[in-house]
Amino acid sequence: MRGLARLAATLAAGLLFAMAIPAKAQVQMIVPWPAGGGTDIIARLIQPVFAEELGAQIVIRNVGGATGTIGTAEVVRSKPDGTTLLLTSMAAVVIQPSFRANPPYSVEQLAPVCQVAEAPAVLMTPRTSGIRDVADIAARARATPGQMPYASGGVGGIGHLAMTGLTRALGIEMNHVPFRGSGDSVLAMQQGTVPLLTAEANLVQQYGLHAVAIFGERRLPEYPDAPTLRELGHDLVYPLWTGLFAPAGSPEAVIQRIDEACARTLRTPSVVQGMTRAAHPIRYLGRAEFGAYVRAEAAKYAALITASGLRQAE
Repeated sequence: MRGLARLAATLAAGLLFAMAIPAKAQVQMIVPWPAGGGTDIIARLIQPVFAEELGAQIVIRNVGGATGTIGTAEVVRSKPDGTTLLLTSMAAVVIQPSFRANPPYSVEQLAPVCQVAEAPAVLMTPRTSGIRDVADIAARARATPGQMPYASGGVGGIGHLAMTGLTRALGIEMNHVPFRGSGDSVLAMQQGTVPLLTAEANLVQQYGLHAVAIFGERRLPEYPDAPTLRELGHDLVYPLWTGLFAPAGSPEAVIQRIDEACARTLRTPSVVQGMTRAAHPIRYLGRAEFGAYVRAEAAKYAALITASGLRQAE
């Protein structure tokens, strides 16, 4: 009887999904960051298999700007029928609604579907910068208070918050230079505009950078010489996660169907290999567990923003 009940539920979910998304319809997967950044890379790695598992054509759209809020707001305003999805790193969902004075949405206006990946944020620099460790950063910053620049993927993003925590811990002042995403930030570093960026670990290998330190629980095997900030005496741990969302109000059966496709996609050997090569560690969480995690993360960063006085001015 239980088997029949599960089969009936599966068939019902499939029927509702088919009704919500016609066979020839396209599913938009909006990435609220410019092309070339970590989230965009993940989207393009999973797209072919995810489309096959979902049984729909998936079209990626990069809608960058305002630290992910422009593309995220578009998803929030979309019809909750499964035809518009959001693949984003965490800043747009759990930081920006608390950071912005007049946020265009709240975390409750998004339905968490599945978590895709997670890795600690990494503090990095060009190999030609002459910066090898955190002590070098502190020395340069103290020599020119408030002038030494650092890049981030946007105001109120994880790179901004991580560096705010670091400057406060070191007792130094630096100059925050925000860009429209990690891809643009790396380009600025390559051009010599800024010497520092805190972002996804894969960028270190991809662009031949030097890993200075890890905002994580432990060192990364690929960068064994880069210490964690905890090792250096600073309790600064900031995970960079990426997840899939739908507009709030999307039918539960549709969310379930997309979540199941997400789980199968992340188990597919070609996706596992691609994500491993790109240094994006897979961490799958289903819709219920991911939803709880998103709520906890939103509360954590709201408290951090309030404590540090980082909230955007009115």
